[in-house]
Amino acid sequence: MADPLRSNDAYVTQSDAFAADNDLHRRSIGKDRTLSLGAKQLGEDGGRNSADDLLEAMGYKAELLRSRSTLQVAFMSFVLASIPYGLATTLYYPMVGGGPANIIWGWLTVSLIILCVAASLGEITSIYPTSGGVYYQTFMLAAPSYQLIMSWICGWAFVVGNITITLAVNFGTTLFLAACINVFETEPEVGIFAAKPWQIYLIFFAITLLCNAVSALGNRYLPYLDTFAIFWTFAGLICIVVCVLAIAKNGRHDAAYVFGEFDPSNSGWPAGWSFCVGLLHAAYATSSTGMIISMCEEVQQPATQVPKAMVATIVLNTIAGLIFLIPLVFVMPDQADLAALLSAQPTPVIIKSAIGSSGGTIALLLPLLVLALFCGIGCTTASSRCTWAFARDGAIPGSKWWKQVNGKLDVPLNAMMMIMVVELVLGLIYFGSAAAFNAFSGVGVICLTLSYACPIFVNLITGRKQVAAGNFYLGKLGWFCNVVAI
Repeated sequence: MADPLRSNDAYVTQSDAFAADNDLHRRSIGKDRTLSLGAKQLGEDGGRNSADDLLEAMGYKAELLRSRSTLQVAFMSFVLASIPYGLATTLYYPMVGGGPANIIWGWLTVSLIILCVAASLGEITSIYPTSGGVYYQTFMLAAPSYQLIMSWICGWAFVVGNITITLAVNFGTTLFLAACINVFETEPEVGIFAAKPWQIYLIFFAITLLCNAVSALGNRYLPYLDTFAIFWTFAGLICIVVCVLAIAKNGRHDAAYVFGEFDPSNSGWPAGWSFCVGLLHAAYATSSTGMIISMCEEVQQPATQVPKAMVATIVLNTIAGLIFLIPLVFVMPDQADLAALLSAQPTPVIIKSAIGSSGGTIALLLPLLVLALFCGIGCTTASSRCTWAFARDGAIPGSKWWKQVNGKLDVPLNAMMMIMVVELVLGLIYFGSAAAFNAFSGVGVICLTLSYACPIFVNLITGRKQVAAGNFYLGKLGWFCNVVAI
């Protein structure tokens, strides 16, 4: 494969062009070392190029501390999806869309497709491991005639997707918390918390501030937090599964109902369209797949660690999701009653129906609430890196502010604070419409999906020539994954 850096061009990457336009200077490269973007190519000393050398070959200076191991990257990738929390907050979509079959088979179908997306992005990331992620990859893979417009569209879709998904996570946590509080009732079907718009917004405000504070001030401890989140998640998952199936106060459905019942009557849409709308549940939970790429510049060996983490996490999430969803469907109350919930949060109601106790229900919901905060922190961290990288390439108004890295905290603090303000302002939409969460999650899923499709599509139409040099090259299987992903 030809070296993607064209030796006859003075500036060949987005960052190079921006540096030229703004009279900036790249860090000098030692004369005793040869740098390349091919992960399998060797330097003059016979050793593999280090992660920082590879980053420098792509036109960037290493500014963030590389502190994450393979497992820690995988754990953060898991936390970004936060199964089962991600499935719990949007369970209303397939509940209305079709019920049990939409929940179980929708999750499995989307997960298999997302596995192909993760594998496809993994191949590309093994060649271009930078926090710029999919937009930089699109730029490098595309032909010169359209690389600028493609990377610009991809970059803005990626940034907007990161911000709105983070917003949706924190807002979803707020709504889920309100529903959890209302497992305690003053009278049948009347919760103790009114959940007025101003109350919801203040809780959302506090959660957003907390996630940003932990992400900014505790950056060095985040890998340990992600590790703890894994054990916390599976401990909570085991408790939920065992308790709801063992107690099942109102009985259990049979397997034919759990895996075969499809009733779209609560949606008011045709069966096919209703099923597709229900897939938003799974699409939202898996939309964070490529967000971990933005952490490449804080990973010790990003060309191999990040691709492996993405794929392994999807497999783990698929299994964890099925373990969580199947027991809930076995003890699920009447579908029409759940579809009529004003809170649009059926998970607390399902668990309470099975347990029969408000205290027991809140105890089982506590692991999900804590995991929700972990997810918010992880998304805040990833979205700040994505925005910082885009600003570093001069693609965001006011880039000179947003590209700054706080040396003491080792985080792009300005970009993080900017994102926080945007999220808090957008959260005000809830005062005008209670469907704001649906809008946030929908925009996030669409934008992230578009951003993931861009480099995969360009890689496919250019014959997958550049990824052949990567350590995560999948050969013929890669062609299949690319087609399915698109």
